[in-house]
Amino acid sequence: MYKSLEIIDYADQKGIGRQGVLEKYRAQVPLILLVTMAVQSAISLPVYGEWPLPINVQNSILVALVANVLGLLSYRRLRLYPGTRRLAFILPSFALSWSLAFAVIVAARIPYSSVQLGVGFASALGLALLLNAWNRRPDMAPFLVVPSKRVNTILAELPDLHYKYCRSVKDIDAAQSAIVADLHADLPAEWENALAQAALRGNPIYHVKQVGESLTGRVQIEHLSENSLGSLAPDSSYAFSKEVVERTLALIVLIISAPILLLAAIAIRIDSPGPSLFRQTRIGYRGKPFTICKLRTMSHAKGPRTREDDVTLDNDPRITRLGKFLRSSRLDEIPQLINVVRGEMSLIGPRPETERLSHWYAESIDFYAYRHIVLPGITGWAQVKQGHVASQEDVMRKLQYDFYYIKNFSLWLDVVIVLKTIKVMLLKLGAK
Repeated sequence: MYKSLEIIDYADQKGIGRQGVLEKYRAQVPLILLVTMAVQSAISLPVYGEWPLPINVQNSILVALVANVLGLLSYRRLRLYPGTRRLAFILPSFALSWSLAFAVIVAARIPYSSVQLGVGFASALGLALLLNAWNRRPDMAPFLVVPSKRVNTILAELPDLHYKYCRSVKDIDAAQSAIVADLHADLPAEWENALAQAALRGNPIYHVKQVGESLTGRVQIEHLSENSLGSLAPDSSYAFSKEVVERTLALIVLIISAPILLLAAIAIRIDSPGPSLFRQTRIGYRGKPFTICKLRTMSHAKGPRTREDDVTLDNDPRITRLGKFLRSSRLDEIPQLINVVRGEMSLIGPRPETERLSHWYAESIDFYAYRHIVLPGITGWAQVKQGHVASQEDVMRKLQYDFYYIKNFSLWLDVVIVLKTIKVMLLKLGAK
């Protein structure tokens, strides 16, 4: 089992410390768009020698403008989540927007210039990479921390964070960087006044819980209220559209992957005795049980199962020879698309636990059942950030990741999870 897929890259997190002019979105977008259009025009004018330019060139410049705006917007939203390194997410953001733009061009049969589109894509992408590489600050100036019991507890989980403790009110008065404090604590009046004055001077003031969530991707579980999670119910409109798209996509993938599933099923029967499909009761949406479907990767068990049997251990001896390959390649997960088509699961969401484990966790961990407020998923935020868990301590941390997903339930976070899932699959991380 692995603990984390990546080290937290604090330098790539927005919201801690000050930003330079060229690092700000409102400065980068006009600069990148103007430079890209200038390059496109400079290439076209010598060739055609007249203005206005031919319609196919004009269309290409306009399409490039729209695609680049969408790419920069997507990049701005994706980079807000913990662990989303700037340079790593620029290309996927532009690839998504340009794929959509090209699909529109082909579907609408709009005249275009492949040279102009290529120049528009390469110029904007290259400048975005250059600006973000230039602005990246690996060694940020330390920010000031107002000590308290809660602050000390949360910062203890962020050992690599660059900060220094505030020893007196004078430190706040002289601060030139961001200040982190427990804004819910009963601070002395002079300290609260100093923080207010620092805010008036332009110093960013952050609540320590906000810092912890933005850098770790976990929500501290203290009390279940709108103050902790923003809302006790995720966005229903996005949940509906997400379900429609995912069920359609799952059906298409199931049809395409049918030959692979058939061959895998035959290979499983040859490799070890027992059925090809593994069925198990899991707890799903709103706490309702359902039967999950997977390709069998363990030796077939006979007789009653215990709670311990539901936990997969490192180098578990029950995993068959073929099962190791199916798990590392994630092929064993494909039959779960049946659950997605049925509406029992989502492609992205908190991972469903077995009935026995779920009841045990609910009795041992406060608010555990709240994770069932969204459809369980094949992959999810906890899976790409933490991986498989076994101990109750790891389950508690996994629950914090699940609550972060629920609190930030959106298309943008789902896109981040998809991209990180692809990385996990390619590097074969987290499979037991």
